[in-house]
Amino acid sequence: MQSRLAVAAVAAAALWSAASTAAFAQAKPSIIHMDYATYNPVSLVLKDKGWLEQDLAKDGVKVDWTLSQGSNRALEFLNAGAVDFGSTAGAAALIARSNGNPIYGVYLYSKPEWTALVTLPGSGITRIQDLKGKRVAATIGTDPYIFLLRALDTAGLTDQDIQLVSLQHADGGAALVRKDVDAWAGLDPIMAKVELENHAALFYRNPDFNTYGALNVRREFADRYPSYVVRVLAAYEKARQYSRAHLPEVVSTLASVGQISREVAALQINRRTDLSTSFPGDAFVRSISAAGVVLQRGGQIKPEVDLKALVADYVNPSFARTAVAQP
Repeated sequence: MQSRLAVAAVAAAALWSAASTAAFAQAKPSIIHMDYATYNPVSLVLKDKGWLEQDLAKDGVKVDWTLSQGSNRALEFLNAGAVDFGSTAGAAALIARSNGNPIYGVYLYSKPEWTALVTLPGSGITRIQDLKGKRVAATIGTDPYIFLLRALDTAGLTDQDIQLVSLQHADGGAALVRKDVDAWAGLDPIMAKVELENHAALFYRNPDFNTYGALNVRREFADRYPSYVVRVLAAYEKARQYSRAHLPEVVSTLASVGQISREVAALQINRRTDLSTSFPGDAFVRSISAAGVVLQRGGQIKPEVDLKALVADYVNPSFARTAVAQP
């Protein structure tokens, strides 16, 4: 009798487990939390057009938008579960993943030249070596910060050779204009604004040191709602393709949201933003891997971390394979 009861109990448990798994797989979120950012112009178009809301309304799923002011803020939101999808630089996300932030990199919204090293006329700074001992503003944990580290590395310097001033992007630009710092690791559109309105000089540029703009998803969300990750990426892809075909409209949207002039927005979009790719493939892997080497050398990624395994763990192109037409 006890044996039959035990068998029945096991069978009932198996049925309950199967039913629970099926219910879990079929679950849908009541709301999807998205970020948007002026450094991610595709997010501005997607939010403005409402295409994601229109698609998800069929399932009764709502969309909530949160402004990210930099990769560091987006990564904080993702780590805290305040957003499900967040816009960052690829290398910034790699550092966060190495520190346990539970994210996948699933889509590329741009290949920008969104950062450079910036100074004002008369500062005496014309090359990286001139930064030694100088006050340099940067937002730690973001692509401009990583760009600064990589630039210093080319001259045999580290962040220990400068006076690093940790400021959020907008505050760093303002500090440069006030001459509270000697140089700034800039970010568009603030960098474009300072360049045009304050005659700032971009004294060190290297497009290859700008890692891609990556859209990240929380792993818990991706594991629970994989079909909705694909739908978000499909909406993003629609917005990216629309943006490529309607750049003047993107400029207007950026100018409005960022409260900047059309000239500043046009400089960012027309001259420093490449929207031609969205699949997180080999080029993206190479880009963040190269950044990772310098970051590990400088201690931003722990020396015991297997860099190749870290990149493979972070980059997850499986959702984009369904949502995006691959090159």
